[in-house]
Amino acid sequence: MNLTYYVRVLIRRGWIIVLAMTITAGAAYGFSKMQTPVYRASQRVLFQPARNDYGLTEVLRILLRSYVVYLNTDEQAGAAIERLQLDMTPGEVRSFTTINSDPTQLIIQIDVDMEDGPLASRIATELGRLLVEYRTEDNRDLQREDRIEARLVDTASYGLHSPQTKINTLAGAVLGLLLGGVVVFVLEYLESNIVRSRGDVELFLELPVLAAIPADDARS
Repeated sequence: MNLTYYVRVLIRRGWIIVLAMTITAGAAYGFSKMQTPVYRASQRVLFQPARNDYGLTEVLRILLRSYVVYLNTDEQAGAAIERLQLDMTPGEVRSFTTINSDPTQLIIQIDVDMEDGPLASRIATELGRLLVEYRTEDNRDLQREDRIEARLVDTASYGLHSPQTKINTLAGAVLGLLLGGVVVFVLEYLESNIVRSRGDVELFLELPVLAAIPADDARS
């Protein structure tokens, strides 16, 4: 099989691939538009040791995990609710919140995913402030050179987290391309032994056709 063969296949059956891509991409787009938008607000808290000491930095890396545990509790969620005067339960706040540590950058990241973007931003920022206050309270009992400072990196910003309409539509189109290609391959395989024209004979035998016997209806 050569390039000419594939070009002929695309001309003859390309509509199947285009149709499959259109259907799957349209379905993905429609499904995305039916979903309720969810916004993510992210607040980062940066921790800095008071001195450039390897031992203190390593201790801080270990402590980051304990800060995640401390912040991801009903007590701290309740404190944020009280300060923001929200009509929510600690369990609801925690269900919307994801807290992770990054020991390479000495950062705690607080992500809040909600349908209300501004509210998610307020909750993320308040949880960050609670963590900063916790670290500030601990520093009071330490010598200055042993302290670990914490501060907010800007304030929490929010953006659309889901659905990712463009990505979903593109993924749907790719899926349609694959499905359409499979359908075309199966059809070509099923009809591979059928000779319809002089060109098919030349293609499969790789020899020129010198003459052809006309069909019965052509002689009548």
